[in-house]
Amino acid sequence: MLLQENISLRRYNSFGIETSARYFSSFSGPEELHAMYDALNRKNIHERLILGGGSNILFTKNFDGCVIKNELKGIDLVNETGDAYFVRAYAGENWHSFVMYCIGKQYYGLENLSLIPGNVGASPIQNIGAYGVEIKDFLHQLEAWNTETQEMEIFTNAACKFGYRESVFKNIYKGKYIICSVTFRLLKEPRFIISYGAIEKELEEMGVTALTAKAVSDAVIHIRESKLPDPAIIGNAGSFFKNPVVSSAVYESLKTKYPQIPGYPANEGNTKLAAGWLIEQCGWKGYRKGDAGCFEKQALVLVNYGHASGPDIYQLSQNIINSVFDRFGIILEREVNIY
Repeated sequence: MLLQENISLRRYNSFGIETSARYFSSFSGPEELHAMYDALNRKNIHERLILGGGSNILFTKNFDGCVIKNELKGIDLVNETGDAYFVRAYAGENWHSFVMYCIGKQYYGLENLSLIPGNVGASPIQNIGAYGVEIKDFLHQLEAWNTETQEMEIFTNAACKFGYRESVFKNIYKGKYIICSVTFRLLKEPRFIISYGAIEKELEEMGVTALTAKAVSDAVIHIRESKLPDPAIIGNAGSFFKNPVVSSAVYESLKTKYPQIPGYPANEGNTKLAAGWLIEQCGWKGYRKGDAGCFEKQALVLVNYGHASGPDIYQLSQNIINSVFDRFGIILEREVNIY
């Protein structure tokens, strides 16, 4: 195990924030993971951060412990039934590349999740979702390494306790497990979901007459590219805030004052609001102070135009939260992990 010291994290986070880790290491197999944790324990290095693609994180200071890069790779077909394929992907695989692999193999279900940044291992942590599809809809089980017992454990879909951008790995088990692989139950026959967002309209403009997973994926990619910045060009972590969920009574009350406010049915008499709309109404879309800004095409996305610091981005997010609360009485919650 190679334990490096004082390593820049700029290239390891999609915001491109210049910060550093006191220690840095990586692993590509279970035996390396065991050896790494034994070494860290011997050195009394107890503060640890598991890093995947670095696409959902904002560093606001140097990390005083050890940043551990998950580089487990591989994709396997582990089982097959009459109507489904069970496909295991290891945590270090790039998410979009995995989706493209599944489309090429005609494993159906994940096409709406095309072009979401990050790695496979991070996908269950916050139950990533887009255009009517979430990880929970197709996750069969995952393997996670218990950092205390140093043993591998299997979590079923139910054991992950998925919610809206939530799972046990984001709250009660945060930092206690390292996700090593995820097994998906993918369909042999497609059940395309194109009613969300602008997918149907995009397909029409593309001239698609016969639906395929590739066509749906292409439509999603085009939509995302048209309104989201490429992290390789402008530092960002995608949507910075969750869409808030309120009671339908609160939504109806807001609608009397703001007739154009969008709302989408959620569970148990609740309504999901569009955080981007709320932020835009407060005048933040396209805002820039120094190199920290709110993207001109999508108010949900905070960006680093070059040399913004983590505190710059964080303070901007707090200012947005305060202004949305002052105007609408709604508290926005950050989707991005703050360190």
